[in-house]
Amino acid sequence: MSVGRGTHRIGEFARRVGVSPELLRAWEQRYGLLQPIRSAGGFRLYTDEDADRVARMQRALADGMSAAEAAQVALENDTPARGLIEDAQARLLAAIEAYDETALQTVLDDALAAFGLEPFVRDLILPALDEIGRRWESGNAEVSQEHFASNLIRGRLLSLARLWGRGAGPLALLACAPGEQHDISLLAFGLLLRSHGWRILFLGADTPISTLEATAQVTAPAAIVLVAFDAALLESEATALRRLGRIAPLSLSGPGATSDLPPLARIRRLDGDLVAAADELARMSNQ
Repeated sequence: MSVGRGTHRIGEFARRVGVSPELLRAWEQRYGLLQPIRSAGGFRLYTDEDADRVARMQRALADGMSAAEAAQVALENDTPARGLIEDAQARLLAAIEAYDETALQTVLDDALAAFGLEPFVRDLILPALDEIGRRWESGNAEVSQEHFASNLIRGRLLSLARLWGRGAGPLALLACAPGEQHDISLLAFGLLLRSHGWRILFLGADTPISTLEATAQVTAPAAIVLVAFDAALLESEATALRRLGRIAPLSLSGPGATSDLPPLARIRRLDGDLVAAADELARMSNQ
């Protein structure tokens, strides 16, 4: 049972982060990794910040650190101050403007280590790409700068996605609709969902609905997420989307997934905020 946005009882929190309640309690008692708050009824509630620390500890353990070392790293990299985020944003944009790959990769290295995955995606990567897009649309940036940034950032996200299909969690099948080439946001969403303990099968850009349907038939995912920028495409594919929704719960995202789309059985619309969307999908799987 959730109590308030971003707060969870131990059972739900354990499912979200993919770690048993017993191990979470051990990490809390031995290392102070978790810092739960108390509800009005006296229940211990775990927050999004706790989930960030667990994710950082899991990454450190995967890198071969001992539990004590991993906990120290996770605690050292706690939620970043606003000034540090703004400094990283400025450095990243300067590197993009200068076409400086070394500087850009350094900013990404530093930010990921310092902030953890959710702030890295939410507060650095996506705002930087949005800003470059706005500058290009207003004539204050070159399209080559947008391509330079997108290609390098996409490569970094793909490197973080290595083996994200491994594990025992529920499987999410992610794809962009036919004709849609921009998959960075979907990559970022997959990484965030992975931090909830999900396994990811990523088909990427320009995926025919028939291909998505065939893949879903073979893999039986717990959820399908389709990103679309063209509402007319979704309307024209309504019959295929209904079939897809009968295989597994289907969520639509992106500008094409407008609120005025005709209602389709078992099909939901995810909000634009990636962190909130990953939280929502993870909650839906626990209902």
